[in-house]
Amino acid sequence: MTINECFQLGYIIKTHGLNGEVDVFLDTDYPENYMHLESTFVEIKQKLVPFFIEYIKVRGNKALIKFKEIDSVENSKELKGCTLHLPATLLPPLKGNTFYFHEVIGYDVVDDIEGTLGQVVKFYNYPNQDLLVVVYREKEVLIPLNDDIIIHVNRSKKQIEVALPTGLLEIYLGN
Repeated sequence: MTINECFQLGYIIKTHGLNGEVDVFLDTDYPENYMHLESTFVEIKQKLVPFFIEYIKVRGNKALIKFKEIDSVENSKELKGCTLHLPATLLPPLKGNTFYFHEVIGYDVVDDIEGTLGQVVKFYNYPNQDLLVVVYREKEVLIPLNDDIIIHVNRSKKQIEVALPTGLLEIYLGN
């Protein structure tokens, strides 16, 4: 399994207790969907390592996880900051204008006035706003993700059609 075949479920925040448990941040809208997780991949030194879960307790967007292979605080300390991954095939398909960030990397962003701006290169996830990143005229442009801006996601054409607010591009181009 490679990182490109997976999605990031979250990351290990810190150790918990003396028996190898870890506190995990679950980066998902529906953490309760992972209450019965049996295993996960942990990225260690840029490689995915499978870990079996002895138990998991989900509370909000955090979880307490005890891996079967980890039995001491010393061993669990080595996992702090590591990311958890699951196969992308486990994600339910989305329809309409909703999408997974990893799904649309490389999609063309097409503005209703300016035309094709460029391809989606990454996303920034902030507490109050998610931002799509596209390189337009050699400048990184941040596009807020909301229903007023995202007009249509065309999966067959690999395009995201947008209606940018007046003046947004000029902010980045310095005009």
